[in-house]
Amino acid sequence: MKLGTTLGAALVASVSWASMAAAQTELSLWYHGAGNEAESTALQLIIDDFNASQSDYTVVVESFPQESYNDSVVAAALAGNLPDILDVDGPVMPNWAWAGYLQPLDINEGVIENFLDGPKGYWGGELYSIGFWDAAIAMMSRQSTLDALGLRTPTIDSPWTGDEFMAALDAAKASGDYDFALDLGMPWTGEWYPYAFSPFLQSFGGDIVDRSSYATAEGALNGDAAMAFGNWWQSLFADGYAPGTSQDPADRDTGFIDGKYAFSWNGNWAALGALEAHDDVLFLPAPDFGNGSYIGAASWQFGVAATSENAEGASAFIEFALQDNYLANFSNVTGLIPATSTAAAMTDNYAEGGALEVFFGLSEAQALVRPVTPGYVVFAKVFEKALADIANGADVADTLDAAADEINADIEANSGYGH
Repeated sequence: MKLGTTLGAALVASVSWASMAAAQTELSLWYHGAGNEAESTALQLIIDDFNASQSDYTVVVESFPQESYNDSVVAAALAGNLPDILDVDGPVMPNWAWAGYLQPLDINEGVIENFLDGPKGYWGGELYSIGFWDAAIAMMSRQSTLDALGLRTPTIDSPWTGDEFMAALDAAKASGDYDFALDLGMPWTGEWYPYAFSPFLQSFGGDIVDRSSYATAEGALNGDAAMAFGNWWQSLFADGYAPGTSQDPADRDTGFIDGKYAFSWNGNWAALGALEAHDDVLFLPAPDFGNGSYIGAASWQFGVAATSENAEGASAFIEFALQDNYLANFSNVTGLIPATSTAAAMTDNYAEGGALEVFFGLSEAQALVRPVTPGYVVFAKVFEKALADIANGADVADTLDAAADEINADIEANSGYGH
């Protein structure tokens, strides 16, 4: 009798477990970080915890190399084979939303009330994506360098003016102690150009496109402010302040650490390496050229595919992933900036007194998202080419006029991109 009862109970349990397993819906997630073990481990922790927290859904991740990820998504969208959950680069998101790849996120927006602006992906007044982190750029230098050159230490509340910044470059150049005063990272192409350099244009008072309407680049990219920026940009290379597009990539990686440059325009991902080499490294705010001090914002985020038949579960996973402990863990294993101050307080580097605390403050105070428009994916390439051409000696006015015309033609060809 006892044996029968035991077998019966076991049979009931196995049937119940099979029924529960069969009832679970698989949620497919595509991620851009193939080969990045730290990121993959942090993401898998969230997936495992979510899968264990409920019995309705099972998230399964497939990772792609970052270089081919966007092309894979576009191909899948055309073939009607998108996953439930997509990883998307923040400035690219409006294009995917406009193209019908994504649907608005169905999450409690109170959960992201305290998020930095950069990780929030809005298009057309609706939230389409949300990120766990952001990245920030600073003007890296050393306290010993500022002291030797007789320069004041700028702060977020009191950044260098444009004149002060150029005086700093003049002092570094005149000292004869450096190969160049400034390292801008010119060998890094693609998204680096609009992310790293358009904030300088915006500080001059221009922009890649007129954000009041997103209908034209006329005046924004080729007006008086943009021309002033372009002339300044060209002078950095023509007058020998910075290496140009032929800069050795190895010098970009180690030149500042090796003492070849007095200043380096670089991101928080390079900060710990600099601190390991020199204990007096400073992370300074962007200069203010007259219209504010800005850096780029928005990194990779998560959204739900428009074709997903499991949007409720996909959104539930994304909302689950936004807990501070997961944001903090992602930061600890990747070095990226956590999306909230409460998560930052739980991290090794961004907590009060942490080695990278200043970068959270820079993101909070200076970060400006790139133009929020489906056309950005085209505008970014036009901007990159224009800046590279100007750095190589092209006429500033002609180059910016041609860039504005090219952007305007793309806007017209796409009927205004829905603005």
